[in-house]
Amino acid sequence: MPAYTDEHARAGIAAKLPEIETWPNQFPGYAITTRFPEYSSICPKTGMPDYGTITIEYEPLGRCLELKALKLYLLSYRNLGIFYENAVNRILRDIVAAARPAWCVVRGEFTPRGGLTTSVEARWPRVKAQQTRAKAQRGRAHRQPPKPHR
Repeated sequence: MPAYTDEHARAGIAAKLPEIETWPNQFPGYAITTRFPEYSSICPKTGMPDYGTITIEYEPLGRCLELKALKLYLLSYRNLGIFYENAVNRILRDIVAAARPAWCVVRGEFTPRGGLTTSVEARWPRVKAQQTRAKAQRGRAHRQPPKPHR
C-alpha cells in the first residue's frame, strides 16, 4: 500500500458540493440540533467506505439551514474521498459560510474500523477552543516534572 501523501491529506477539501440553502430566522436565542445517521464517504487512501453519524448544533442568527438542501449536501459526501477530520471541518466551514450562526458545533462519530472508533468535533467560533488549548499549555508549563524515585 502506498504511503500517505499531501494529496491524500487535501482530498475532498476543495471539491464542488451542492449549495447549503438557508431561510430567514424568525426568533432569537435558541439552538438547533440536526443528526444525520447515514453519513458515508470514501477513504482517500484505501478507497474503502467510511460510515458514521454527523451531528450539527448551532444557534441561528439571521438564517436557518434548509434541511432538504442540507441532506443533499451531506449525501454528496457518499462518493467523495475525504478523511473524517477533513469532512467534519469542511462541513463546519460550509455551514458557517451559508448561515453565519452565532456558534456552531459539528461532531462526527464514525463506525469502528480495525477495532478503533473515531469521534471528531469542530467548533465555530474557534476562539474558545484556542483559549482552552492555551490555558492547558500554560498549566503544563507551570507544573514541575515528577522527581525520580531513589
